[in-house]
Amino acid sequence: AGPTPVSALIHAATMVTAGVYMIARMNWLFVMSPVAMTIIATIGAFTALFGAAIGFAQTDIKKVLAYSTVSQLGYMFLALGSGAFSAGVFHLMTHAFFKACLFLGSGSVILGMHHEQDMRLMGGLRKYMPITFITFMAATIAISGIVPFSGFFSKDEILWQAFSQGSSYGWYYFLWVIGLLAAIGTAFYMMR
Repeated sequence: AGPTPVSALIHAATMVTAGVYMIARMNWLFVMSPVAMTIIATIGAFTALFGAAIGFAQTDIKKVLAYSTVSQLGYMFLALGSGAFSAGVFHLMTHAFFKACLFLGSGSVILGMHHEQDMRLMGGLRKYMPITFITFMAATIAISGIVPFSGFFSKDEILWQAFSQGSSYGWYYFLWVIGLLAAIGTAFYMMR
């Protein structure tokens, strides 16, 4: 719960990078074990859904963004466990940019609200902070996976790969549904 620019750095880059990068770089080892890949994908899918569900209940603007990071991290691991290593790294990169934009926008909102972080007390800021609104909305559309923003292309690739794995391993159809629910959840809690 540090300063917002520090949160942007931690959530957009540092926290997310290590595990995703390690599995992506060591993909040759992981693909030798379908069981390991399934475990990674399963943990990723449920993390994506669980992070989104927690994001529904948060009222602190920074906590919503923090749990959103957890959810997106789950998406990256769903990609890696589905064998979509490039899609996982692509989502890592897109996430870094839109999450940094969201945290910096939230810092602007918090400062404009005189250090208030409770979203229930915010509203109508669009007319007072138009530039923050535009940048925050662009990043929200991106993380929600709406065309033509980057989040659509990375999430679509992840969901497509999870669905494609279902023809070989039926469990992945279920993981695809979980991933789809997490994507819908992300759009919901980010728009609120």
